[in-house]
Amino acid sequence: MTFQDLLAFAERHLYLSLALAGLTLAILYTEIARLFRGYKALRPAELTGLMNRENALVIDLSASNDFEKGHIAGSKSVQPSQFDPENKLLANAKELPVVVVCRNGQGSADAAKRLKKAGFKQVYWLDGGIGAWQSADLPLVKGRA
Repeated sequence: MTFQDLLAFAERHLYLSLALAGLTLAILYTEIARLFRGYKALRPAELTGLMNRENALVIDLSASNDFEKGHIAGSKSVQPSQFDPENKLLANAKELPVVVVCRNGQGSADAAKRLKKAGFKQVYWLDGGIGAWQSADLPLVKGRA
C-alpha cells in the first residue's frame, strides 16, 4: 500500500477518515493529559505495596454507611462534602504518600487533583475504587475505623 492509495481512500471515505483523525487526536490528548496530571492511578496490588513499604495514608471518600459496610484496613473516612486538603487529618501528610479511594474510582480522581493543587507531593488514587479492590480478592474491614 502506498501513500497515494491512502490518499485515494481518504478522498473516497471522507467521514471515516475524519473520524479516524478525531479519535486519534482524542487518544493522544487523553494520554498526554494523564502524563502531566501530577497524580498516579494505582491498582490494588500497588496500593498494598505502598501501604506496607511507605505507610501511605488512605482516605476513603465513601458515604458513612458504605464505609461501615466495608473499607480498606487502616483507611480514614472523610465525607466527600467535607473533603478539604487543609483538613487536620491531612495537615501533616504533605510529604507522605496519600491515596484517595471511593466506591467506583471516579470521585477519588477529583479529590486527588485537589490534593496535588494544594501542594501534596505524592498523591495517588485507587483506579476502580473499592470495586477493583474486591475484584482482586483483597479483604475489607467492616464497621467504623
